[in-house]
Amino acid sequence: MIDAHHTSSLTLSEAKAEYEKLGTEIAKHDDLYHGQDAPLVSDAEYDALRRRYTALEEQFPELKSDISQSQRVGAAPSEKFKKIRHNVPMLSLGNAFSVEDVDDFMERIRRFLGMSADMLLEITAEPKIDGLSCSLRYENGVLVSAATRGDGSEGEDVTVNVKTIKEVPLFLNDPSSDLALLSHLLSQAEKEDQGARVKIPEVIEIRGEIYMRHDDFAGLNTAQQANGGKIFANPRNAAAGSLRQLDSRITASRPLHFFAYAWGEVSEMPAQSQIEMVEAFHTYGFQTNPLMKLCHTAQELITHYFSIEEQRATLGYDIDGVVYKVNDLGLQQRLGFVARSPRWAIAHKFPAERATTIVCGIDINVGRTGALTPIARLEPVTVGGVVVSNVTLHNEDYIKGIGNDGSVLREGRDIRIGDTVLVQRAGDVIPQIVDVLLDKRPSFAIPYAFPQVCPCELKTPAVRDVGLKGEDGSVRRCTGEFACPAQRIEHLKHFVSRRAFDIEGLGEKQIEFFYEKDLIREPSDIFNLQLRDQASELVKIRNFEGFGELSTRNLFHAIDSRRQIGLERFIYALGVRHVGESTAATLARAYGSWAAFWAILERLTGQDLLLCEDARAELDALDQIGDAVIDALCKFFGEAHNMAAVLRLVAQLEILDAQMPKQDTLVAGKTIVFTGSLERMSRDEAKAQAERLGAKVSGSVSKKTDIVVAGPGAGSKLKQAATLGVRVMSEDEWLEMVV
Repeated sequence: MIDAHHTSSLTLSEAKAEYEKLGTEIAKHDDLYHGQDAPLVSDAEYDALRRRYTALEEQFPELKSDISQSQRVGAAPSEKFKKIRHNVPMLSLGNAFSVEDVDDFMERIRRFLGMSADMLLEITAEPKIDGLSCSLRYENGVLVSAATRGDGSEGEDVTVNVKTIKEVPLFLNDPSSDLALLSHLLSQAEKEDQGARVKIPEVIEIRGEIYMRHDDFAGLNTAQQANGGKIFANPRNAAAGSLRQLDSRITASRPLHFFAYAWGEVSEMPAQSQIEMVEAFHTYGFQTNPLMKLCHTAQELITHYFSIEEQRATLGYDIDGVVYKVNDLGLQQRLGFVARSPRWAIAHKFPAERATTIVCGIDINVGRTGALTPIARLEPVTVGGVVVSNVTLHNEDYIKGIGNDGSVLREGRDIRIGDTVLVQRAGDVIPQIVDVLLDKRPSFAIPYAFPQVCPCELKTPAVRDVGLKGEDGSVRRCTGEFACPAQRIEHLKHFVSRRAFDIEGLGEKQIEFFYEKDLIREPSDIFNLQLRDQASELVKIRNFEGFGELSTRNLFHAIDSRRQIGLERFIYALGVRHVGESTAATLARAYGSWAAFWAILERLTGQDLLLCEDARAELDALDQIGDAVIDALCKFFGEAHNMAAVLRLVAQLEILDAQMPKQDTLVAGKTIVFTGSLERMSRDEAKAQAERLGAKVSGSVSKKTDIVVAGPGAGSKLKQAATLGVRVMSEDEWLEMVV
């Protein structure tokens, strides 16, 4: 398992490399879960990645930027739907997994607000529905739009489909009442005469969860099977698939439900507390969860958590935890947000569900960077309503029972073919192996011998990363690089992926097909595909099985539409090791144009050692760029084959200059240090305020510091600022500038 907290022994260079690797992996899983409804890892594995990512940010705050994965939520909207911009972002919740985590949550809130232990702090507790988040916008009481979460800032327009859900009122107040149907036409005076029941803000975005009940899910799958349709793995996937239909008649035929529990933009708040807001939703005509309760202590929260867990099997719908929220909206405002989550709320997850099965075999998958990843083939088993048949074993040390940091996993029990294993899952995703049942180990089971050569046709040696800068020593990689067919295919898949070139109709299966047909062997071949099609009857795409006249024309159109691409996407699409989205964006913003970036690469990989060292120093000075990234750039662009392939690709494209970040506030982009005692707000509030305004908050003063805000008792940091000539201001001066 990933150690989420052990970061103190890392150097900055090692942390940067791991941070970039984690960011890329998190982005991939966000896209699979939110964008494609096809998750590949368990909630527990995903949460561990997020915790480790956050721990690295806390230990090395200089890694964090406005494009870090901690600033992102969900995945990009489907191209099938129009997009709706959320005026108030739809953010995710942080997670709690133990009683201690809940105590810490309460203590953090009190500390942030400066509240003593004896002061009253009201917290609501409600079931966490396992469904699809949706935001409903009402203007003058009328439903005008509905959007999915999407990436948190922009979602899919599913208005027409949502209007088919019976539990979503088209007009606020009781939808069965004639008066309610007309309430949006009444004058404000008439509304006030009717009392609070019809007191509706001019604009209100009501948010909640679209879900499917267990009995409805079973009935849907029975009907799907009878009609030869898709069988859904679980209620959440069924709900997501039903909502995201281009034909709203299909959505209307599906038994979807909606619980309201939150809000986005509101022109005038109808209440001053969380629980009163939810009660207002109920009066508007929404279903709200009857298990929501107001608590005052951590013990009350835990008691209600276990009470809900006991009722979980009888609720008739899926939940995966309990959500706690500060009740007072004024305190919520003060607490604000940290990264992708509100400080005033947290999700207390239920323990993962478990089952036993048998390891039938272990296959090796070769990734884009040559990493050999073992995949266990399992005897199919149902875990929490989902049939699973394979699970990643991560690396050869994991199979042996050794963690990445050398810690002992499963009390040292290794995993062998034939073993009976305990698997667990949380939510609706593929599980992980958590233990091996030695008493059921068959006599023929022998320790697994991890391959020393790549399983590709070249059979090139596979070596471990031990001793290399920024590398995970547990990973064994094929040394064939781009000569290895498996790596070349994975590079091409990465090139056309959603966050790279995102070529519609050219997915993983199509890449494999065209590779086998020897039509696409490098990225530039994609943009020459139509020319080859026109030049020879032997390779006419429309003559291949699965391709007709229309699909071929659409494919060529999709390829042509990507001949113009932004610099940051282009750099990311090349698939250079350690260069994920965040690093690609950093490089793009630093150099602005492809010509400028190419110039630094030529210096970096040239024969002039002085120019090379100068280029390394220039790159190393950039935020988030260290030895691991620079070495990877050297290795990739230092190979003549790669340089030639990139030049052939560039000749096919128009690479747009990078879009520089907006400077909307006086402190956007500046580095701020707070020191001494702040009297008008807590240190956490000051930091949160600065970050909301686009500033970067540092814990130490350096030449890169722009402003030091000094309160009473400021010591060494104030002296350092004076020595370096950094601008110093008081708390009052700071507030006057930013408020």
